[in-house]
Amino acid sequence: MITLKSGDIAPKFTLPNHNNKLINLSDFLGKKILLYFYPKAMTPGCIVQACHIRDNLELFKNKKVEVVGISPDKTDKLLTFIEKKMLNFTLLSDKQNIVSKKFGVWGEKNFMGKKYFGIYRTSFLINPSGIIDKIFFKFKCNDHHKIILTYLNSK
Repeated sequence: MITLKSGDIAPKFTLPNHNNKLINLSDFLGKKILLYFYPKAMTPGCIVQACHIRDNLELFKNKKVEVVGISPDKTDKLLTFIEKKMLNFTLLSDKQNIVSKKFGVWGEKNFMGKKYFGIYRTSFLINPSGIIDKIFFKFKCNDHHKIILTYLNSK
């Protein structure tokens, strides 16, 4: 489903954060950003993934990487997620899946024989110029942070 590749310019977007403040990708120009797409706040896999990022955020910051999560959840659910799990990074609401489609992470999925549309759990490491450096997909929620930090440490 993902049609973007390393070296492509990251698609521009504007989305509301957990406090309904509009955030643009261009707000991060000059910084590295880990943009990670996840299916649904407060679900087991998404909690594991987010909490591992929370617990290792200092390691990301040491590599000068800002972390931003994007899901189709409403902003009030994102705020609840942040408060209940004490998350220390920005979450954005893509209710209409416009940004998810631009990044190629929205599509048909199959679970236990049922087909539905949803987010493909994917992360994009974007360089300070807005170019996609690396795309991470097909990982376990428990390993997401390790895979990205290993990549960052190899640079």
